[in-house]
Amino acid sequence: MRRFPAPWRVESIAGGFKIMDADKQSIAYVYGHADPRDAGTANALTLDEARRIAANIAKLPSLLAKERSGNENV
Repeated sequence: MRRFPAPWRVESIAGGFKIMDADKQSIAYVYGHADPRDAGTANALTLDEARRIAANIAKLPSLLAKERSGNENV
């Protein structure tokens, strides 16, 4: 099974964002349009929406660690 060590970080790329693990392995790419009108026409994300989604993806390891530590007390 492939492991993606924390911390994950978000890197800005042309037209979107890349989420990378501690070993600099790419985990996900999230793309968006700079112009909200273009995003609406294409039924796609804006760059701000793409940034927020990428940031939330990057938080997953810490959220899962909190959940696991909370389950140990049960």
